[in-house]
Amino acid sequence: MRCPWPALRLARTLREGASAVEVLADDPVAPGELAAVAAARGLSFETMAPHVFRIGN
Repeated sequence: MRCPWPALRLARTLREGASAVEVLADDPVAPGELAAVAAARGLSFETMAPHVFRIGN
């Protein structure tokens, strides 16, 4: 999926109560948008592997 869909789905998953999420996204804009969602909620953001990102406590 192209951005902003990964960020929108991440935000929804976090609103539904998830405390940690791994996202697979290959859109070059995705890391910045996912990091912004994490920062807005006070969560960590890290790159696990190319195109794999972990958002959580």
